[in-house]
Amino acid sequence: MIHIQNLSVNYGTIPALHEINLDIAAGECVLITGPSGCGKSTLGRVICGLIPHAIPAQVEGQIQVAGLDTLSQTIPTIAQKVGMVFQRPASQLFHLRVEDEVAFGPRNLGLDDFDVQERVRWALQATGLYDLRHVRPAALSGGQKQCLAIAAALAMRTQVLVLDEPTASLDVPNTRRVMETLAALQADYGITIVLIEHRLAEAAQLAGRVILLEDGGIIADGAPAVVFADRDIRLRLGLRRPTEEPSVSWEELIQSNGNLHPEYQPLLSLDHVSAGFNGHQIIRDIQLSLFPGEFAALVGDNGAGKSTLAMVAAGLIKPQSGAVRFAGGARPRPGLDVALLFQDPQEQLFTDSVDEEVAFGPHNYDCFDPQQHNQIMHEADIWDLRPRRPLALSVGQQQRTTLAACLSLRPRLLILDEPTLGQDWGHLQRLMNFLQVLNQQGTTILLISHDYKLVHRYAQRVILLRSGQIERIGKIQFSTAAQTEASHEIIHT
Repeated sequence: MIHIQNLSVNYGTIPALHEINLDIAAGECVLITGPSGCGKSTLGRVICGLIPHAIPAQVEGQIQVAGLDTLSQTIPTIAQKVGMVFQRPASQLFHLRVEDEVAFGPRNLGLDDFDVQERVRWALQATGLYDLRHVRPAALSGGQKQCLAIAAALAMRTQVLVLDEPTASLDVPNTRRVMETLAALQADYGITIVLIEHRLAEAAQLAGRVILLEDGGIIADGAPAVVFADRDIRLRLGLRRPTEEPSVSWEELIQSNGNLHPEYQPLLSLDHVSAGFNGHQIIRDIQLSLFPGEFAALVGDNGAGKSTLAMVAAGLIKPQSGAVRFAGGARPRPGLDVALLFQDPQEQLFTDSVDEEVAFGPHNYDCFDPQQHNQIMHEADIWDLRPRRPLALSVGQQQRTTLAACLSLRPRLLILDEPTLGQDWGHLQRLMNFLQVLNQQGTTILLISHDYKLVHRYAQRVILLRSGQIERIGKIQFSTAAQTEASHEIIHT
């Protein structure tokens, strides 16, 4: 189904892939993983024909997918047999209603209305979006947009489906729903599936084969149990050991205790805050305080209102009612008092080089410190990327650049909205350990994540948001066996 021979890809003078030789059989499910920036997304873009037809790059070698030479065929021809879900789902959404987005592909195949509607209904139910079919895609949460992009790809029922980090912004129920749908597609339709992932637990269970990339080349190819058994490779590439996620809800994991730090004055307080967009209320009657030096986590399923709460806390949107106070005073100053790392890093990148991006804020406020700048660049592992254009980087590299830019002004409160996007565990753990040092020096941190183990490892207090309201505040408590497994993975991976 997929035949790649001597494939090399360069972006100008920047090498991305080197001498790739790969064969994937029809109906096979393959997991492609490796460190951030190793060439995974580039390989996916070549398979679906975006490179070289839509994304400029120098390509050498041969590639055939579903009987098509993707280097010579047009994208419309390739799209009938190969579908792709991007890391940034918003980049492939353009309709005014969810159901129209999913119907667009099947309609362009010339199917009759009955078949189109049947595919739309099936794809939306498979991704948990059926009740949102009349909603505007722009009004969806980041995780719901991810589900919509997947639904649009599923409705095409192509012979090959390439998914670039499809679970990065998904909660556990949606992740499992998507994986079950992919398994059914493979079994019922014989679709060939290429999964590009950093979250390995569910992907390793679905895939019968894993391919490891490093510096643009294949270094391992085999059964997941065999490849991931090599601890030295996991350590070198910064990969998590694929272990089972807890099969319980946040409510069962979080033991309520409040942990309200009554002896301290809050750094940030939200007093009966309600907020939303275009008159639509997303969070309601939020009463929450964050304290100096605290490391807290905000959790909840897709669409719960986590990102909206983060934007209110950062001073980026005004509440419809209630008050937001920073250090007992006025509204927080975005960037200076509170910095927010968005789910989509491209929404925050606008300069011509990584070095300029990270230095922009300090130069703008006349507080640039070369030593601090260099430290942040090294800790974010973007020192070697200094002259590169941010928008030409991988998503993981963009995320680390954006985080470094957020840290450059040393805000007293840092909010991270799904920082795991595009990150291998090695880079993520290095960043989180750096954040932990900042936290010990007094920076307050609010982490928004679906990652149970990340929250368990770093958060002192966990805030559960459900349908726009705070449902529980406490700490994660795994069972004894799960606690041992989580600790072993984090310490020894």
